[in-house]
Amino acid sequence: MKKTVIAASIAVLASAPIATFAAQPDWSTVEATEITLFYPGVSPMEWILGDIRVDRARHGGGRAFKQGDTCADCHADEVRQMGETIVSGEKLEPNPVAGKPAAIPVSVQAAHDGDSLFLRFSWTQPAAASAKGADDANPVKLAVMFDAGKVEMADQSGCWASCHADSRTMPDGSDGKTKYVKDGSLSGGVFYDLIQWRSGENKAIDGHVAEERVMEGGSALVGAEGKLDGDTWTVVFERKLTGGAAGDIALEAGKRYNFGFAIHNEHAAGRYHHVSLGYTLGIDADGDVVAKKQ
Repeated sequence: MKKTVIAASIAVLASAPIATFAAQPDWSTVEATEITLFYPGVSPMEWILGDIRVDRARHGGGRAFKQGDTCADCHADEVRQMGETIVSGEKLEPNPVAGKPAAIPVSVQAAHDGDSLFLRFSWTQPAAASAKGADDANPVKLAVMFDAGKVEMADQSGCWASCHADSRTMPDGSDGKTKYVKDGSLSGGVFYDLIQWRSGENKAIDGHVAEERVMEGGSALVGAEGKLDGDTWTVVFERKLTGGAAGDIALEAGKRYNFGFAIHNEHAAGRYHHVSLGYTLGIDADGDVVAKKQ
């Protein structure tokens, strides 16, 4: 994970149907953190914990994870190598797709104005794989999930605690089974806050993941904008800090939150995405990514 200050300008981006932004931060003054996403194959939470085998192999770090180590503690410096091993079919992928990228480095920036949080993601479009994914409508989707310390193991794994062996597109999964949180409860506050941008539909989604994934119902997301300029994607979210509906986490200055994000590239759907390890977002506070007031 690398941090730099980048000079950047966002041209007129395609507006999401939810709303357009009143004003964005001066991104040229906002520190950027480079986070590399990787292809995870079949690596559900049950495998991370060492409770099940995949390809007759257990996760060697299961015991350390149960003792409190985070995914990033062990793997932050080998993300690309993990993706290369998995995407090749050598491990954790029974159906490898020729040419699918092993990893996608993403520049992440965050800022706030006292009312709204702004998140900006930028990455280079990888070379095309040999086969297109199952989402005909959307060449690219980007999703972000936040946790306020209520989801078990989210502080160690980011959004991985919503990924399970019985979910759809897993080898032993059920077609109707979405992402979910163990002991998830929207009314009890045990949930991920989920936002997503879809390129083909030009649509922003504000939902949550508790007992199941629900792709609606939130009211904190003001809008999302995205554009492919040459070979570079840029996606920006604006989200009200205060939340406002069930499934919206209220974000406060001086605190930090667990988060993870994923990109579905080349019309990918289900588990065929690229994902981050678990990181923290600080709102005027220490974190892997820090949103300072502008």
